[in-house]
Amino acid sequence: MEKLLFGAAYYDEYMPCERLDEDIALMKKAGINTVRIAESTWSTCEPQEGVFDFSHVERVLCKMEKAGIGVIIGTPTYAIPAWMVKSYPDVLAATIKGQGIYGARQIMDITNPAYLYYAERIIRELMKRVADKKCVIGYQLDNETKYYGTAGKNVQERFVKYLRRKFHDDLNAMNAEFGLDYWSNRIDAWEDFPDVRGTINGSLGAEFEKFQRTLVEEFLSWQAGIVNEYRKEDQFITHNLDFAWKGYSWGVQPDINQYQSAKCLTIAGADIYHPTQDQLTGIEIAFGGDLIRSLKQSNYLILETQAQGFPGWTPYKGQLRLQAYSHIASGANSVMYWHWHSIHNAVESYWKGLLSHDFQENETYLEACRIGKEFKEIGSHLVNLKKQNDVAVLISNEALTALKWFGIDAMAADNGQVSYNDVVRWMYDTLYKMNVECDFIWPESENLSKYKMIVVPALYAAPDELLIRLEKYVQEGGVLAATFKTAFANENVKISHEIQPHILHNCFGIKYHQFTFPKNVMLSGELLNGETKEAKVFMELLIPDGADTLAYYEHYNWKGYSAVTRNSYGKGKAYYIGCMTDEQALSKIFDRALTDAGMSCEKKPVIIRKGKNDLGKMVWYYFNYSEKEQKVSHDFQEGTDLLTGTRVKKGDSIVLSPWNLAIVEENELC
Repeated sequence: MEKLLFGAAYYDEYMPCERLDEDIALMKKAGINTVRIAESTWSTCEPQEGVFDFSHVERVLCKMEKAGIGVIIGTPTYAIPAWMVKSYPDVLAATIKGQGIYGARQIMDITNPAYLYYAERIIRELMKRVADKKCVIGYQLDNETKYYGTAGKNVQERFVKYLRRKFHDDLNAMNAEFGLDYWSNRIDAWEDFPDVRGTINGSLGAEFEKFQRTLVEEFLSWQAGIVNEYRKEDQFITHNLDFAWKGYSWGVQPDINQYQSAKCLTIAGADIYHPTQDQLTGIEIAFGGDLIRSLKQSNYLILETQAQGFPGWTPYKGQLRLQAYSHIASGANSVMYWHWHSIHNAVESYWKGLLSHDFQENETYLEACRIGKEFKEIGSHLVNLKKQNDVAVLISNEALTALKWFGIDAMAADNGQVSYNDVVRWMYDTLYKMNVECDFIWPESENLSKYKMIVVPALYAAPDELLIRLEKYVQEGGVLAATFKTAFANENVKISHEIQPHILHNCFGIKYHQFTFPKNVMLSGELLNGETKEAKVFMELLIPDGADTLAYYEHYNWKGYSAVTRNSYGKGKAYYIGCMTDEQALSKIFDRALTDAGMSCEKKPVIIRKGKNDLGKMVWYYFNYSEKEQKVSHDFQEGTDLLTGTRVKKGDSIVLSPWNLAIVEENELC
């Protein structure tokens, strides 16, 4: 891109009064150069079947074009109009809870023929009216698309066809691989296939969820095909991918294979929401950004993030600006707020935008003005930031789903509901706080050898081919750090009957026969330098078979077993972590692994992010996510603080006030 995009979602349809010209004036003052429109208002654009009214879209486009503000058009397919459901009630998804009831968004069956017919028609009618507008810079497909639990008759019939292809019409092979003899779940005729919503078989259930994820990939690719018929070559196609939700954007999204779905996009996009005020850490911004950037190994768009958000997220002074640059530091080429103004009716009335309900300038808006001014002045030094990371985190939808069926601590007496995403975030967050930047990779990813170190959280279900590739990666000199629950079952969630970890036991130099839940179990060993740490959540009783023990279980019954091991295998090293620990203990493991990989971490009182800009220079971001002043030394080549114009020599101290940052661009080319 030629510049950073700075903007917000804008809905003329929702306004309680006429103020388009006034809003545009305020946008220009704030330096906003892009708005996103149309994706939420199908019923406004088509109030009755076949009756179209794009007047709101057209008047906004006309005004934005005159103002020199770019527009991203969203296809309005994620919230269906009432007339469609009245005429075709089966467009509502039938889920495990039964048939849906009209009201909420994202309640439709994305495979339903009637829905697809009307969705295609509204997309085409919209594209006819917008594709030739000079201000339209790109298109967003749908909105945070998932499969919405759709599991009706048509979906299940397609699933049976999918299984017949997968197992080459061999029911015996399917029964054996899924273990369907158990509890008489065996199926001996395809026409006898039961309703999958009632299954108690984890292999079959996980396979159905995997199939449901393919529906999303198919749906987005279908929309992209329609949009491609109309869009100009210089107009992009994106989608606002989201994440598992824990009151904020938190983990790997279980209901879409983002790696596959992103293939139909020209640029990946994301919606990232996160706590602010005293809970602002930057972790969710970095996690989401690193994941989305890794999908296409390229820059991405932030299509939604909070301005004021929930009342509990109203940002402290400086935080909106800190958040904006945090996105850019991960490789984003845009910061766009949900949304411009606060809505006066309906379910999201208190999800506040840049402007509050009174439409007056406020502190958040004024801080956005500062961001917009700086983006205009120094954006050419920040846009298209390229990152070359040496560490990757391997994530897997299949492992996530399998561990939903067979929870990590599902049989513990005090079930704490620790999930796959808890393990992912435990590892990622620790690396983040160590200032170790990461990419993400998937089971489908190629060229593992580009990374010096690969981190593998709880890879419970994985095909043999992937495990063999990981073994080869270590043999050829890579450093692998994996946790408990790795290499236990195959891609069909069939547990291996061979030595665990399956295929990788020689690579890790360990084996184990038993596992349990730690009760009053501590960790000791040379790794901890005389300290003791608590073993948490789950523990595998590791038996070294060539590996060195870095930590063992300090317990009168479990003392003979290892908890953390390190093994030399070929030219590389393999670490195995048999239980969950606190972040301090995990950071010690990572310290050792990074050393083996020929790397080190920047242990600083602030978060440091980096990348190479379009000018061929390294750019260093220093973020102070705290209410206290912090001082940090610049240990890299001499440069200039882009925000202040100050010269910064190698070894100079940078003082950061609360919730503030510095951006140092090196003077010399990389």
